[in-house]
Parts: sequence; structure tokens; C-alpha cells
Amino acid sequence: MVKVEFLGPINKDSLELDISNLSQLSEVLKGDADVSNWLETCAVAINDTLITTKDVKLEDGDKVSLLPPVCGG
Repeated sequence: MVKVEFLGPINKDSLELDISNLSQLSEVLKGDADVSNWLETCAVAINDTLITTKDVKLEDGDKVSLLPPVCGG
């Protein structure tokens, strides 16, 4: 299982999913109204390391974090 956490203003509880890559995660989240509008603007981290491609194999126990853009002062 892969833990998916949503940070900042997404305001959604973490999920545990049986997925093996980020493309599968994207398909799951596109159907979630609370998250789908964030998908195009979020940065993604796997085990606290930012990634730039969906071509990453996920392993059991991995943590995926969705980090929405923020602004502040």
C-alpha cells in the first residue's frame, strides 16, 4: 500500500492505495472532486523528495505528498 497525503489548503485526509505508479494515482484522484482541481498545479514528492515525472515506480510503504502552490508573506 502507498500512503497519499494532501498538504496545505487541499484539506483532505490521507489515503492508503494499492497502486504501483503515479499515473494510477492520477486516475484515482481525477474522480475526486476535492482534489481534481488541484492536480495540474501541485508539486509531488515521494518519500519527501520532489519528483518531476510520472514515470516513477511506487513500492509498498512509499509516501506520496501532493503540495499545492502557496503564497504568503
